[in-house]
Amino acid sequence: MKLSELKTIDIVAKQWRDTINGNSYFSSKVTLNYGLNNEKLIELPFQYGYEEAYLFESLEEVKKLFPRSYWFKNILNKWSLKEKYNIKVNNEIIKNCKKKELNHFYY
Repeated sequence: MKLSELKTIDIVAKQWRDTINGNSYFSSKVTLNYGLNNEKLIELPFQYGYEEAYLFESLEEVKKLFPRSYWFKNILNKWSLKEKYNIKVNNEIIKNCKKKELNHFYY
């Protein structure tokens, strides 16, 4: 897929909080061009992160697909992607999940 073909990035993440140690973890599924012929799925495994770390890490994985782009060389947030490349980014996090739900991600 070329960067010019990328129209949407949909991110769904699940978060688990380890209440004993006070750490947060997440896993996410990223769908590129949802519903289009060139739809692609990227899964991020269980990893440490809190607040919007899921969004940052998910976008980092997507930008690795375009190593020659301006995006690859710079940090762009979801609003910058809309302005520069006209890519719509939708993100959602499901909080208070169980740890096992993050290892086996289902919609």
